[in-house]
Amino acid sequence: MILAWLILLPFAGGLLAWLAASRGDAWPRWISLIALLAELAALAVLWAGFARGGSLAAPGRWLSELDLSWIPALGARFHLALDGVGLLMLLLTTFLGIIAVVASWEGIGYRTGFFHFNLLWILAAISGVFLAVDLFLFYFFWELMLMPLYFIIGIWGHENRVYATLKFFIFTQASSLVMLVAILGLYFVHGRASGNYTFDYLKLLGTPMSSFTEMALMLGFFIAFAVKLPVLPLHSWLPDAHTEAPTAGSVHLAGLVLKVGAFGMLRFLIPLFPHAASDFSPLAMTLAVAGILYGALLAFTQTDLKRMVAYTSISHMGFVLLGVFAWNQLALEGAVIVMIAHGVSTGALFVIAGDLQDRIHSRDIDRMGGLWSMMPRMGGAALLFALASLGLPGLGNFVGEFLVLLGAYQASIPLAVLASLGFIVSTVYALWLVQGVFLGVNRRKLRLPDYNLRESAVMAALIVVITALGLYPQPVLNTARGAIKKLSGYAAGYHRPHKADPGAQPGPVAGVRRQGGGS
Repeated sequence: MILAWLILLPFAGGLLAWLAASRGDAWPRWISLIALLAELAALAVLWAGFARGGSLAAPGRWLSELDLSWIPALGARFHLALDGVGLLMLLLTTFLGIIAVVASWEGIGYRTGFFHFNLLWILAAISGVFLAVDLFLFYFFWELMLMPLYFIIGIWGHENRVYATLKFFIFTQASSLVMLVAILGLYFVHGRASGNYTFDYLKLLGTPMSSFTEMALMLGFFIAFAVKLPVLPLHSWLPDAHTEAPTAGSVHLAGLVLKVGAFGMLRFLIPLFPHAASDFSPLAMTLAVAGILYGALLAFTQTDLKRMVAYTSISHMGFVLLGVFAWNQLALEGAVIVMIAHGVSTGALFVIAGDLQDRIHSRDIDRMGGLWSMMPRMGGAALLFALASLGLPGLGNFVGEFLVLLGAYQASIPLAVLASLGFIVSTVYALWLVQGVFLGVNRRKLRLPDYNLRESAVMAALIVVITALGLYPQPVLNTARGAIKKLSGYAAGYHRPHKADPGAQPGPVAGVRRQGGGS
């Protein structure tokens, strides 16, 4: 039952935080923090136990599993399962949840109980997405993420929060409904072929269907995951939502909500529809490279600090999309590292942007400058995470993006070369961020306080994680490796030609080389 408790603990903590708000604003904060610290401790114990037992390297079974009857008339079960990638995503979810709570400790001054209720329920829903292996249950948790985010942006957001909230809701809800149609389509196709109507992920793998049906169903899943990732041109909700969200909302959006789209592609899209995904991969990888360059270029043109950081997310998540559709061991390991490193580094930049807005009451970079002399601790943290964002060796982003490029090179040399230009463009916007905010001349003669102990502790925790990931990523790679091998086995047809076309060349991109592991 440990998997159920990993979801129930933030659910219960959020409800208790809301009920305890009548006793004072401090109660919801402490209850939320204690609940998430307990969850992180449980995950750390699990991780250590799996590592000692050697089960992380075993590609053929789940680390832990819970399978209970739920709605037998529909063939839906309460089926949760944990593998190495899911474990890493749960650790990231809980860690960033703690960061969001502590970073918002003084910034949320009204309706604190309801705020922390929504904050923890988002984390519970995201945990459910990372654990569910029944498609009906997966969709339930997928939809459950939407309403708490809607309230967090709509109630505690900034001046244009209503517009941003509605845009976010329309994009995500419309794409989710497309995925629901695809889930039901797969349910009926499998039922007619086997006589067994089920939403169970493992039973749906390898469902026989025509090429047209597989492509149509795959696109239904892809649209939903691409909106969350987000993939160009389905990205336009992201800058608005990030800009108007409170700091905790931005941390959740950048660090976690974007990751469920990438996780969905890893866990569901390619294993369930390997041939269609293989046919679609040239376009997907092209969109990934376009997103890498487009996001980096647009980030450089922004004067709104939060909007700049939002566009960097589009660029970084392009590396994840590229790694997923390259679908070899190096690329997939790199994609997992990028997901974690992006969550930490971009989450930190959003915390810094929120702290600056609390002090200056503005996000306009043109109204900043020369702040380092009075805020050296904040300036130092901003410099480090800007360097992480541009992919400096020794920090986590570099490891992930470098592995993705190595894997993408095996799939398509031209696309890998174009994607590598993202390093160059990211250098420009990262240095512009530091120059525009902290260096130069303090033209407005601002006098601002530097980080206090609480804010310094938040930055210190984030710095330790991003540095450890850059200097010694092996524990993360070891944790993900068995799960990636298992997923590659599920999607063995991804690198094989269709039976109807025996002369087709293997690999997702015509005429490219395939080397190395993964299949």
